[in-house]
Amino acid sequence: MSLLLLAAAAAPALADTVQLPLRKAGLWDIKMDHEGAKLPEMTIQQCTNEAVDREFTAEFAPAAKQTCSKSDIQKTATGYVSDSVCSVAGATVTSHTETSGDFSSAYTVKVTSHSEGGKLGARDSKMTISAKWAGACKDGQKPGDVVMPGGFKMNVRDLERMKAMLPK
Repeated sequence: MSLLLLAAAAAPALADTVQLPLRKAGLWDIKMDHEGAKLPEMTIQQCTNEAVDREFTAEFAPAAKQTCSKSDIQKTATGYVSDSVCSVAGATVTSHTETSGDFSSAYTVKVTSHSEGGKLGARDSKMTISAKWAGACKDGQKPGDVVMPGGFKMNVRDLERMKAMLPK
């Protein structure tokens, strides 16, 4: 679930009316902190460019429209606020997200969600995603590469294969 939340936070918004700015091309350090959960803080690195951010949005937009009965985003004085209700792995997930930052040097996403149903039953969660631009992508990295803790590397352009593994 964290990867899905990260995906929603790291890519431009899925709503039809308002779209988050694209991130500056290069390497981003992205830290996820699950408040009150027994999950450790996790930091990943993602190499991106304009094309990847646009493709990433296009990849998730159809899925969001199919699985979300509500997906609203609005520009505010300090950033963006979005509210959604989605069906994920048999659970209904209601989320409120506040995004701020300039998408050139840093941005922060605060997600509060409540899920009902599914294998885990009812639960609330809070997560903060803090992203900072770290410079150019490293040698050997290509746009879309994500380096997870422990050095595991994947590319977001491979999401089609990953979507087939997600529970229905």
